[in-house]
Amino acid sequence: MVFYFTSDVADPPANIYVGRDKFENEELIKYGWDEDVWYRMLPGNIAFSQAHDSIAGAHVYLRLKPGQEWDKLPAALVEDCAQLTKANSIEGNKKDNVTIIYTPWSNLLKNASMVTGQVSFRDHKKTRTILVPTRLNPTINRLMKTRTVASADGLFAEKEQHLSELRAKAREKAKEAMKEEERLKKERRDEKYRREHAYEDLMNGGEAETGGGKRSNQDGFDEDDFM
Repeated sequence: MVFYFTSDVADPPANIYVGRDKFENEELIKYGWDEDVWYRMLPGNIAFSQAHDSIAGAHVYLRLKPGQEWDKLPAALVEDCAQLTKANSIEGNKKDNVTIIYTPWSNLLKNASMVTGQVSFRDHKKTRTILVPTRLNPTINRLMKTRTVASADGLFAEKEQHLSELRAKAREKAKEAMKEEERLKKERRDEKYRREHAYEDLMNGGEAETGGGKRSNQDGFDEDDFM
């Protein structure tokens, strides 16, 4: 099962989801979105790259809203995610002063040599940590009131639908870009035509004023008659 929570400390409210165990953590790793931020508790005094799956704890995901940046989130929202991560760690829930690490889902690294639920990072510099001094029961209680449960079986279909929507938006954006490019090309063609014909129009207008280029004297004879 996957547990879904809503945090109202941000505007608009944020969606957070959590796997029940390491097997569902594996599904969340596989079917995460580029818009997700992953949270996990770090074992005390152990670098994450060496920790493997030595600490039992849930993988917590925050789904970003359009325009949000993973490393510029409101502090209160990061605190909500960190509190949920601590509360869903068997070891961490019993301790104070635990460290939570977080990174974009796209930065997670998973390969065949890793055990179930284990991940590392593609870029260790693209991570942040937050210290959680103690469990905040009011925060956990507030989040628990929003909890809903769904089967992990729907994760694949949900991601496929999301990717399909993204592809449709990309096609529409490309179509709009092509239309704009055609409009600009037409503007450039029209402007080039105006520039190229401006002198010709000016000369044609001058000839009309002078009777086709022939001048007459005061007696009404054309100067050509005296050539």
